Amino acid sequence: MYYIGVDLGGTTIKVGLINEEYKIVQTAVCDTKVERPTSEILKDMAFLCKEVMKKENISEKDVDSIGIGCPGLTVPKDGIILTSPNLPTFNNTNVKTEIQKYIDLPIYVENDANVAALGEVINGAAKGAKNAIVVTLGTGVGGGIIIDGKVYSGAFFGAGEVGHHTISLESEYMCGCGRKGCWEQYASATALIRDTKIAIENKDSKIKELANGGEINAKIIFEAAQAGDKIANEVLDQYFKFIGIGILNLINILQPEIVVLGGGMSAQKENLINPVIKYLNENLYGGVELKTKIKAATLGNDAGIIGAGLLGKSL
Repeated sequence: MYYIGVDLGGTTIKVGLINEEYKIVQTAVCDTKVERPTSEILKDMAFLCKEVMKKENISEKDVDSIGIGCPGLTVPKDGIILTSPNLPTFNNTNVKTEIQKYIDLPIYVENDANVAALGEVINGAAKGAKNAIVVTLGTGVGGGIIIDGKVYSGAFFGAGEVGHHTISLESEYMCGCGRKGCWEQYASATALIRDTKIAIENKDSKIKELANGGEINAKIIFEAAQAGDKIANEVLDQYFKFIGIGILNLINILQPEIVVLGGGMSAQKENLINPVIKYLNENLYGGVELKTKIKAATLGNDAGIIGAGLLGKSL
């Protein structure tokens, strides 16, 4: 039996055919072109699903279901996208009904961060775990919560927005959500780069040398720290603390078996994970030993497609 996973984004639609070993065996991609009517976008999606089946020389009877991950709020079993910031025409859109005009298969829809979390639990860093949290550290901070092997969407389908819990009541930084003090404004790669630029202003630093007049990125900051740059190490020490504060809150509330760190920052692996574990061990509630595992994500961009494809099995 095969499964089809779809990553519906504001720029591209990516479709993957997943086998029984939970590996992607065929892919197809096209531009979303969000200015178009939703019916045209979903027709393209349906034909991408047909394309991956054709590439594998299988038919609909060989496929269990189609799962779709997208930004925003969804009603998973009903296949409805309630609202999506990157897909402005997708308001109260019944994706299931539209796709089933072209393909006679069960259709499920879930938030993209949630399906990425599910993917890591099914065949990634959290494989085998029943209770896990996946935190994506990139331009922003996202997350997905898995409880008893299933995505936890909350009573009104909006759970898992971990980047928007408050960690500072005196923040000067306005978050995209319209509030101040959100974890995202301290633990994202964007925040790390912002704080680094402030720290090196009018100062000599290996960071400037490595950037060579170009844009500073997280990789450069880590490289400068490993080369012994004092400013880079100071900024990263503070950054690890910010990440640790948020993860500590999540562990105290949900006590998962594992927290997986994904997104662009996960490329740093132990350079990111070890300092965070150190902070957690020093600050865990009650002074007990940290039992929750902290790992870097392993599936990368495949996590969302695999998680979406297996939605039907997890609902």
